[in-house]
Amino acid sequence: MRIVIQRAKEASVSIDGETVGHIDHGFVLLVGVHDSDSEKTVKYMAKKIAKMRIFADENDKLNLDIKQVGGKILSISQFTLYARTKKGNRPSFVDAAKADHGDAIYQELNEELRNSYGLEVETGQFGADMQVRLTNDGPITIILDSDE
Repeated sequence: MRIVIQRAKEASVSIDGETVGHIDHGFVLLVGVHDSDSEKTVKYMAKKIAKMRIFADENDKLNLDIKQVGGKILSISQFTLYARTKKGNRPSFVDAAKADHGDAIYQELNEELRNSYGLEVETGQFGADMQVRLTNDGPITIILDSDE
């Protein structure tokens, strides 16, 4: 699984001009799923996200996690994180999970963040053409890869 975490002041996702998810403060997650991802991968990545200390404390040190600052998550499925670009100019997406597995793992990650860590998670729609808006805070962007 590959996840790009962006610390955001605000973010939203729209489908066909209608806003389907919005947060005021927290993380935007761009979530790419691989066919080999499992429940074990989901649990590992959810814990990393929930415990990621990239919010400033009273001494302006990045020492607080999302729950400590009352942040929310906007989670967006993004199969293009598994693009192969070495050969040619047209990316290949053969490493991305097939739709049924990708959607199941993506939903499982969102539920794990909600149920195990008490986080509020807004989402886009798996497989939809989405427009994502965000104000990146910092900017702070972290890339998590379960294979590393």
